[in-house]
Amino acid sequence: MISVVLHGELQQFGAKRREVDGAGKSAREIVTSLGIPAAETAAYVVNGEQVDDAAVLRDGDTLELLPAMTGGESEGALAGIRVVDLTWALAGPYCTLMLADHGADVVKVEIPGVGDESREWAPPHIKGVSAYYLAVNRNKRSVTSDLKHPDGKRILERLVEKADVVVENFSPGVLARLGFPDERLRSMNRRAVICHISGFGQDGPGRAWAAYDLVVQGMGGIMSLTGEPGREPVMVGVPQADMVGGMFAAFAIVAALEARHRTGEGQVIDATMIGGQVALLSRQAARYFADGTVPRPEGNMHASIVPYQTFRAADGFVNVCCANNALFERLCRALDLEDLLEDSRFADNPSRVKHRDALVPRIEARIATLPKAEVVRKLREANVPVGPISDLREVFSDPVVRHLGLIAEVDHPVAGRFKAPGIPVRLSGTPGSVRRYPPLLGEHTDEVLAEIGYSLDEIAKLRTDGAI
Repeated sequence: MISVVLHGELQQFGAKRREVDGAGKSAREIVTSLGIPAAETAAYVVNGEQVDDAAVLRDGDTLELLPAMTGGESEGALAGIRVVDLTWALAGPYCTLMLADHGADVVKVEIPGVGDESREWAPPHIKGVSAYYLAVNRNKRSVTSDLKHPDGKRILERLVEKADVVVENFSPGVLARLGFPDERLRSMNRRAVICHISGFGQDGPGRAWAAYDLVVQGMGGIMSLTGEPGREPVMVGVPQADMVGGMFAAFAIVAALEARHRTGEGQVIDATMIGGQVALLSRQAARYFADGTVPRPEGNMHASIVPYQTFRAADGFVNVCCANNALFERLCRALDLEDLLEDSRFADNPSRVKHRDALVPRIEARIATLPKAEVVRKLREANVPVGPISDLREVFSDPVVRHLGLIAEVDHPVAGRFKAPGIPVRLSGTPGSVRRYPPLLGEHTDEVLAEIGYSLDEIAKLRTDGAI
């Protein structure tokens, strides 16, 4: 008999654990026999090791099935919240992606014939569709409207009148010059939350400065801390200044919506990329404020904890973190380095920090003899914090990543079925879901205009006149 364990969303197909007569059958054959569509299963794990679907099971094996995140019908925590999305590129669209993933109705307003500039950011592309655009625009509806055209302005007015949230990331002052300063937006809809996202704020000395991720990473201090000692500064390998700015903006929007329950009114949010970067400085800022020391790049080691760093294994790299004596003792025993426990230089963390140059090479030499999977296995069995440094192929085949639904799959009418990072948090009562593919430019213009009161003839005239 084979023990089959269903994880996450796959439990809709039956009990979490069951015994089946599957010896001699492949993992795929067992899944099919249980009535589970192959596309719903993201990964197969036999006796704790990930395998492909052709693996043949033996009597007594345990087969764990991990779900693929392919969509959902959940309304989400923000169901009923209407968002007018006047954003482009990344910081703004990432903010509205977070709202959309949790159920908000996000209407993405784009320039007719052009759209969000990230639609053109390729390669890479999937069948001619920008992979960059696809990654951050699911769950939204697209409307085209020329905000310089009088009739295009009236469309935005109607959208704002019915909105709970308006988000924009034009350069500061552009929306006002188009005829929509904050006072006017608020007079049109006192309940709407107005969120501006920019590099350096809507007023003050930086309001006119152009802001791209690399620029803000540098100005916000992150790059001064990243990289190897004595080497040139290094940017973080993802556009995190954009993404963190969008995340803080989404948080602020949800906070403002909660405040509206008490006050009955919306408010104006000034969210900045630089603000997100300064917030991330955390312990390094604490060091600076404590004694005036300006932290410098330290590579992958921790200035105050030893060992807490990256080590080279025989076939890759691992990160090991020992923040107290108990962890250090378990590390030494797991790696057959018990003699280190008898050395007074390593008796406690301050001593280990002082004698880092004597301790670290011993650990390095031992780990270098082992494959990274073996290092991880030994230290996890000893309950020592450890993990491999994974490339993206390894990340997206990791059973934990699969189990948590961190890969989203959706069918697009042009790109076909594609994958993107999934929703990073799980809510028990109102989970987020992937309900819509990233929209084609203007795909929902007629649908949305009808919802705000335009007739078919009026929509046709708007199109003829170039307003949409």
